[in-house]
Amino acid sequence: MALSMGQKAGWGLADAGIVVFVIVKQLLIVSYLTTYLGIPVAIAGFVTTIVLIFDMITDPLIGYFSDRTQSRFGRRAPWMFAGAIVMALGMVGLFMAPVEAAMGAKLTWVIAAFGMATIGFTMCAIPYGAQAGEITQNPRERSTMTGWRMAFATVGILVGGAVLPGLAGAFGFPIAALYVTPLMIGAIWLSLWSTRNAPRIETAAKTGFVAAYRLVFSNRTFVVLALGYGVMTLAVALITAGLPFAAAYLVVDDGQNALSGAAEALTVLSVLFGAFFVGAILSQVFWVLISHRLGKLWALVIGLSGYVALLYGLSGILPSTNVTLVAGVFVIAGITNGAYQQIPWAMYPDLMDVTREESGIAIEGAFSAVWLFGQKLANAIAPALLGLILARAGWQETTEGFVAQINAALEALQLAITLIPAGILVVAVFVLLMVYRPMAVRALA
Repeated sequence: MALSMGQKAGWGLADAGIVVFVIVKQLLIVSYLTTYLGIPVAIAGFVTTIVLIFDMITDPLIGYFSDRTQSRFGRRAPWMFAGAIVMALGMVGLFMAPVEAAMGAKLTWVIAAFGMATIGFTMCAIPYGAQAGEITQNPRERSTMTGWRMAFATVGILVGGAVLPGLAGAFGFPIAALYVTPLMIGAIWLSLWSTRNAPRIETAAKTGFVAAYRLVFSNRTFVVLALGYGVMTLAVALITAGLPFAAAYLVVDDGQNALSGAAEALTVLSVLFGAFFVGAILSQVFWVLISHRLGKLWALVIGLSGYVALLYGLSGILPSTNVTLVAGVFVIAGITNGAYQQIPWAMYPDLMDVTREESGIAIEGAFSAVWLFGQKLANAIAPALLGLILARAGWQETTEGFVAQINAALEALQLAITLIPAGILVVAVFVLLMVYRPMAVRALA
């Protein structure tokens, strides 16, 4: 049965809430710990990585249990309904860390609250990804659904990357977090309501834990795609983690260009994320159409190649006093990033179908857990990697929001958000073309 437009859009709506926390953990956490809690950047990166590694451990369990859940609301909805609350409460708690406490107490608070938020995120994200393999088996419908998903995800990016920091500048991080939590919870709950009549697999899977994941890993084409997506995510997560520092230290508005007033009122970071939002929104229909015309793989390769070219160009622009020029670059960045955001999520459910058709077993939750494992591993590595790069170059922490940095530290930051991610994306393109493509041709024939 074909999905209605309301069901496709409704499924995508959940990501508007989920992505707010994704942006918090990728963009804000290291900067928050270093700039507002006064924690050295290497320790901040390490702590973030430890929590995210813990988050990865919970993925297989939640994927497995969601496959085995049976309720009148389906296998996935109960997890997402409860997870939205846990995620939001944990995020608010994270930003209520006591600034004046000893470092050990601050770190303990952050680890506990951040850990709670990541568990809630996993309760939402893994069942949500599994739904893409359940409610339709039509590859073109999945591309359209993912287009809606990424359009709403871009709203989440804007809220997490621009609105929340802007509110934090005016009211403080705790109040800002409280303001955005209704959107997080509401988007997820409204998505569940919108898709309540969509097709779904009602019967709980009976496969054991080990057998389920053995079946997933036997699908080698899927495993290669998941690894490739993890490589892409490492590049994007490194850029995202470094952006708050770049907005403060590498894009210093001189007050003489078109967006100077906006930068002064909203902060440079909010302006850059607003520009990114415009590009990402504009790109969603474009990437759906390119995927239909050229195929998902080639559309993704084109998008990633454009991303590499953009990062190389950005490395020549920074540091800059022209916030308008940099914002223009970020519009293009939003367009190229749209391919990374959208297309892999439309590709991997097609490979779920292969295993379900061959085995007769529906374990979309297990597939979703492995898929997110690569993404989360990259997100865990990126803060530690950025922290090591900056600490090695002499980066200084503060509790005042800004402190003068030496030239070597600023040069390291510039490299960490441009040429290093560009090199990582080149590796991802190589994996897609030389390893994944031949395997996918055979698997999906």
